[in-house]
This record gives sequence, structure tokens and C-alpha cells, in this order.
Amino acid sequence: MKKTDLHKLAAAAFLTALAVAGSQLQIPLFGAKLSPVQHLVNIIAGVYLGPWWAMGSGFCAALIRNFTGLGTPLAFPGSMIGSFLAGAMYHWVFRKKSNAWRLPAAYAGELFGTSVLGGLAAYPIAYLILKNKEATLFTYVMPFFSSCALGTVIAIIIVTAMKRSRALDRIFGADVEFKTDKAKS
Repeated sequence: MKKTDLHKLAAAAFLTALAVAGSQLQIPLFGAKLSPVQHLVNIIAGVYLGPWWAMGSGFCAALIRNFTGLGTPLAFPGSMIGSFLAGAMYHWVFRKKSNAWRLPAAYAGELFGTSVLGGLAAYPIAYLILKNKEATLFTYVMPFFSSCALGTVIAIIIVTAMKRSRALDRIFGADVEFKTDKAKS
């Protein structure tokens, strides 16, 4: 295992633990347990670790939350799709564009991925696994949007401030150019 992979694994484990611990802050709404901290973690993981690591962290957090009774099976599609899309928008879609578009793209990716795509993907889980026969295709879009919007607003405040101060960049080792690196080139 490369040193960078080990670094990302440790960061993903830390973010997963943060999401699980933060899931103590829950807001019940229409059978779903809203956890805005999960969305904050999804954006941080997507931005700093990339889409695949972020999706893995979202899956692990949902799995642990389900095992500990802090979440429902509906946590899987929202956290996995949202974190993947946040990372994909930040790293792949807007990579060649100006850096000014990368963070808003990650925020929009999390919001759309969790709310719309995750909300739609929750329908088969609710219908088949949870035996919720009253669920319709769009039942979970609004509850997921409520949770995700709150988490995204928190992420906008925290991640934007941390990006400006480059604090998280130094912790996660992303996009950091030290003066010694510039002097060598």
C-alpha cells in the first residue's frame, strides 16, 4: 500500500468516525432520520479524498450507523451517491476550470446527489426492505433535501473558511504548494 493510500485510508476512517459521532444529532422526518453532519463529512471527503474514497466513507458511516441503531437503511443511497457526486464534481468535472467553480460544484453535487438521486434510490429500499407500501417514488426527496441543505450550509461555512486558511489542505495534504516546492521548480 502506498503512503498516499494509507494517508487517505486514515483520513477516510477519521471522517467516517466523525459522521457516526455526529449522527447523534438527528432530526426525524417522515420515517427518515436526518443527519446534517453526514453531509458535511460527505463534502469534506469528496473535496479532500476524491469521489471513490468519499463514497467508501459514506458507505462505512451508513453501515456503522445502521449497526448501532443511529440510522436506517435509507442512509446508504443518500450518503454514497451524494459524496461520490460531490467528489466527482470537484475533482473531475471542474478540474480544468477556474478554482472558483470547484467548491460550489462540490456543494451542488452533494445537494443534488443526496436529495434527488439518493431520494429516488431510497424508494426501492423503502418499498422492498422496509416494507413501506405507502412510499412513492418522490417520498424521500424532500426529507433528504432538508437534511442535505442544512449540512451543505454548514459545509459552505466550514469548508470555505478552511480552504481560505488552507488548514484542511495541510491536514489532508491536498493542493498544497510550499514555498520550497516553488523554489525548486
